[in-house]
Amino acid sequence: MQPKQKWETSPKNQRSQSIKKNGLVLKNYAGYYYVQLDHRELIECRIRGKIKETILTGDWVEITLLKNQRGVIEKRLPRKNQLYRPRIANSSLVLMVLAKNHPQPDLMMVDRLLLLIYYCGLKPCIILNKDDLPDSDPAEKIREYYKQCGITVLSVSTQTKKGIEALEKIIEGEIAVLAGPSGVGKTSLLNQLIPGIDERTQSVSAKIGRGRHTTRHVELYPLPSGGWLADTPGFSVMDLPAMRREELRNYFPDFIPWQNHCRFGNCLHYKEQDCAVMDAVEKKKILEQRYRNYILMLEEIMEKERNYS
Repeated sequence: MQPKQKWETSPKNQRSQSIKKNGLVLKNYAGYYYVQLDHRELIECRIRGKIKETILTGDWVEITLLKNQRGVIEKRLPRKNQLYRPRIANSSLVLMVLAKNHPQPDLMMVDRLLLLIYYCGLKPCIILNKDDLPDSDPAEKIREYYKQCGITVLSVSTQTKKGIEALEKIIEGEIAVLAGPSGVGKTSLLNQLIPGIDERTQSVSAKIGRGRHTTRHVELYPLPSGGWLADTPGFSVMDLPAMRREELRNYFPDFIPWQNHCRFGNCLHYKEQDCAVMDAVEKKKILEQRYRNYILMLEEIMEKERNYS
C-alpha cells in the first residue's frame, strides 16, 4: 500500500522554476478552488496561508502552478463588484429568466429585480422562456414596454431550442448571472446552454403554480462560445437595497426623460403637483403597473425611514 500523497504548496524543487498564471475561480468546494486559465485549463488550488481576503466564485486570482494540474492561489486581483446573495464576484450581466406562461411573470418581482440589477451596476437581459406556450398579458407587456426601455428581451424555448443560439451570443465575453423565480425553467435552460451538466430538472407544482429550487451552490460554467454562466440560488428573494427615498427614482431609467420636466427638482412622483412622470402615466407613455410598483417600493423605503428615525 503506497503512502498518501501530500499537498505540496511550495515544493523546494519548484521554487526556482515556479510559473505564475492569472485565472478565474469557477467554484469553491470543500476548501478547494477550481481556477480556469486562459486556454480553459482547470487547476485545482489551495490558498496560500498569508491571504486574508475571501475568495469567491468569479474572482480573478494569481496562482502558482504545481504538479498534476494543481496550484496555489497567491493573491486575489481587484474586483469590479460583489453580489451578496448569492456571493459571486465580477458579474457583468443578469439574465432574468421568466416563463411566458405557467407561471405568468410577476411584474412586481421583475421591477424589484431590475432595481437591484441597476443598483449593482449590472446589465439586465430578460429571457422569456417557454415560448412554445400561449402568451400571457404580463409577458406581452414585457415585450412591448420593457424592450422600449432599452432592456434586451429575448424569447426562448428549451423544448424547440428557439433563441438558444442568440442567447449564447448575448453571454459571450460576460460573467452572466442566471436569476428568476422557481419553476420558470432555469435549470432546463442551463442544460441547453451547457450540454452534459446533468443538473436535476424540476417540475412546477400544479397546486401552487411554481417549482421548488434545486440548486445548492454557486458555480460558473464556461460556455463553448465564450463567457461564463452562473446559477444563483436566492437571487430572486429580494429585499430593497438601502437607499434614501430621493434615490429610488434614479433606478427607473424610463422615468428620467420625463422627470426633468417636473415642477420640483426633487419630485418623488408621489403626491406632488405638476409631476411630469404622473402625467406620462396618465398619457400611457409610462406603463401604469410599473409606476404602481415604483410607488409601493417608495412607500416601503419611506416606512423604513420612519422606523429608523
